[in-house]
Amino acid sequence: MVHGRVQGVGYRYTMRTVAAAAGVAGWVRNLPDGSVEAEIEGTHEQIDRIVAWMAQGPPGARVDTAMVTDAEPTGQPGFVVRD
Repeated sequence: MVHGRVQGVGYRYTMRTVAAAAGVAGWVRNLPDGSVEAEIEGTHEQIDRIVAWMAQGPPGARVDTAMVTDAEPTGQPGFVVRD
C-alpha cells in the first residue's frame, strides 16, 4: 500500500511494466482514498526489488508512505492492473 501523489501519474501502468520485468505475479489498483494497493507474488529478492520501486514510484509520483504486509499466495499468473 502506498500513499502520497500516486494516482494520475502512471503509477499502476509503470508498476505493471516493472513487475513484468522482475518476473512477479499479482495485481495493482487505485483505492478511493487516493492510495494505491498491490499484491505481489515472487521470490524474496523479486519482492524486495518491487517494494523498493514502489517506495519511489514513477517520475511525477510522490510516495509519502509505503506499507508492506504478508498475504497468502494465490497462484495468479502474470501481473495485471485492476480497476
